[in-house]
Amino acid sequence: MPDITATVNEFVNELKKRKIEGSQTTSRLAAELLRSVISQQRLPYTNQAAALIDAVKAVGEKLIAANPVELAVGNIVRRVLHIIREEDLSLTTAAIGGLNVAGTSDDDVDDDTDDHPVLSAAAVAAASRSTLRPPSLQTLLEDIPVTTSVPPPSSSGGESEGKSKSADKSVRSRKLKHDVIEAVNELIQDIATCHEQIAEQAVEHIHHNEVILTLGSSKTVLKFLCAAKEKKRSFRVFVAEGAPRYRGHTLAKELVARGLQTTVITDSAVFALISRVNMVIVGAHAVMANGGIIAPIGLNMVALAAQRHAVPFVVLAGSHKLCPLYPHNPEILLNELRSPSELLDFGEFSDCMDFGTGPGSPLLHVVNPAFDYVPPKLVSLFITDTGGHNPSYMYRLIADYYSPDDFAVQPKPGS
Repeated sequence: MPDITATVNEFVNELKKRKIEGSQTTSRLAAELLRSVISQQRLPYTNQAAALIDAVKAVGEKLIAANPVELAVGNIVRRVLHIIREEDLSLTTAAIGGLNVAGTSDDDVDDDTDDHPVLSAAAVAAASRSTLRPPSLQTLLEDIPVTTSVPPPSSSGGESEGKSKSADKSVRSRKLKHDVIEAVNELIQDIATCHEQIAEQAVEHIHHNEVILTLGSSKTVLKFLCAAKEKKRSFRVFVAEGAPRYRGHTLAKELVARGLQTTVITDSAVFALISRVNMVIVGAHAVMANGGIIAPIGLNMVALAAQRHAVPFVVLAGSHKLCPLYPHNPEILLNELRSPSELLDFGEFSDCMDFGTGPGSPLLHVVNPAFDYVPPKLVSLFITDTGGHNPSYMYRLIADYYSPDDFAVQPKPGS
């Protein structure tokens, strides 16, 4: 079995060097790495969940620091932490139910209490609150029955009781790790199939003879449009080229190869042509807790044009892109500056880049931001792998995936 420390360091180096492109690929690899961390973590007899949480947080801090702009990494770390808490809560609730059943006899109250693993006060309190908490939307959709196993009371002497306690703790430790790994496997599967699940909804939103506008290149948008084409929908796509990287050219080639009528336009022509468009469909880098999105540069301009002409602005995003943080949160980095070489040829502009009279003050500055922020008031609809949602509902959807205790994965400065 490979050394997990070496595996973590290798993944951290790839994140730092930006060798991994795409939120879906990054999320899947991060989830697989955390699964390996959990599987190789040795748990104590007590506070198994706390040990797993500490191990995942230690690795998560390194992953988030390696590439702070890739918010999907932090999302996956928080999702896994939420899974650990939920599975521990489920086992604790089952154990409390067993204690209640085993404690019905007045003669053996003290003996029966020692036969079960020690439960932390926080876990007991959380389990008690869960009985009063209404079920979440995710629980209702999945409709997973909860099976509670009641441990049989011990009838042997002191030696058997000691073995029973060790066995109960060992079984609970293995059960917790097994359940967490199974849940992480489901998360990995959801990430791998999110494009297909979103594409299945295309026929409900794209109709005959419509004109769709998009900007740049997105795998989610590509599969969404192709899925509508496969359902015999006839429509035209306007693709804004997405300067300065011109990812729209790549998307246009792929759409034409699949038989879609495609028109490439410049980014500056969006406002002039938006009146002919029926719907704007774009991808997102991240979806924030307030319903705003971090998107490729230029999309805020498209959203403003769509609002001006009352054109629906639809955002496609997998659940791994839902971020529980707000855009004003100081712990997250919303943007990064790319190389000026994407805008200017250094050879042609070398004379403009000479330093002026003051030392270290170039005459020409080049700013090349990678992302835009689109506020929720400009978004008409989100389409995720769980269905369509209004921007005002995103906070409730995020609450099903994350625990408030895990919002701050990285330690605060000075703590």
